[in-house]
Amino acid sequence: MSVHQATQIEPEQARALLKALADPLRLQVIEALAGGERCVCDLASQLDLGQSKLSFHLKVLKQAGLLADRQEGRWIYYSLRSEAIEQLRGWLAELGAQCARPAIACK
Repeated sequence: MSVHQATQIEPEQARALLKALADPLRLQVIEALAGGERCVCDLASQLDLGQSKLSFHLKVLKQAGLLADRQEGRWIYYSLRSEAIEQLRGWLAELGAQCARPAIACK
């Protein structure tokens, strides 16, 4: 996959990602997963959250496309989807590049 393909994202998808990241607890989950895949029980312990509250936030992040999960026995492990983060980064970079454009002269 080329860099250009990795950064292509629709504005609606970017809004969904940003909305999912807007909650402070979800940002903590993202930061905790930045070090690699984690079991729900480890995340709940590290973030001092009840499992039902954590499960809600994990669901929101997964639905937005930011997380992948896998089940092993009775445990569920979550990890960041780096491609989603890269797409959002690319979208934000494109916005930043467009900010430098001069205004069109008024007629």
